[in-house]
Amino acid sequence: MEEILKVDNLTKSFKQSKKLFKPEKNGGVKVAVNNLSFSAYKGEIFGLLGPNGAGKTTTLRMLATLIKPDSGNATINGKSIVSDKEAVRRSIGFLTSELKLDETFTPEYLFNFFADLYGVETNVRNARKTQLFSKFGINEFAGQKLGNLSTGMKQKVSLVVSIAHDPEFIIFDEPTNGLDVLTGKVVTDFLQELRAEGKTIILSTHIFSLVEKLCDRVGILIDGKLAAIDSLKNLTQEKNLEDTFFGLYESVTGEKV
Repeated sequence: MEEILKVDNLTKSFKQSKKLFKPEKNGGVKVAVNNLSFSAYKGEIFGLLGPNGAGKTTTLRMLATLIKPDSGNATINGKSIVSDKEAVRRSIGFLTSELKLDETFTPEYLFNFFADLYGVETNVRNARKTQLFSKFGINEFAGQKLGNLSTGMKQKVSLVVSIAHDPEFIIFDEPTNGLDVLTGKVVTDFLQELRAEGKTIILSTHIFSLVEKLCDRVGILIDGKLAAIDSLKNLTQEKNLEDTFFGLYESVTGEKV
């Protein structure tokens, strides 16, 4: 298997607000990601599964070069997220619920803008826009301001904009968050199509069914550390994913769920 992503001992801490500050426990510092290491391979959907606050989004933001790790490194197609940030940014697609597109612009304008930003040739850009707008039902809304569109349609626009340049490596943070069941199915079906094209996809989620449907392998992230990483079959050992997760969670944290 061709290794596309290699993560080596990524660590990231944040200072806590005074409201959360517990000097007797952590000195006012929250270790969000703690010496995280794993790999992902070509044509694979790799899932990071964990509760809120487990470090999933922080991990993905480091991989996308939006924040710098305190220590450790990761490479995407051999390019370092620390020393080759511009090269990494050009080669990835990144979708997050925190992506806030300007609502005064139209889907047509935003797609053109982001494709041009990545240097996509006009004829290639237009062909890709036609394909993606048709697939996600955006055509009839292409000229409307984003602020006038539904939440689901805004999410679809965010998705197609994030992959306007047809990247080989794609990062999705909670890709179905806030979507209705129909839109959610369109998105998950599309992720499977991308995998079939040989794309490598990293996604974070707290939804067991999404992992079971999409992921070739999964890393279970608890308190910033990987509690387990494997294929679903090997990880669950005939149990369901939910029971496996909560068993690991109780074992790692000592908390009864």
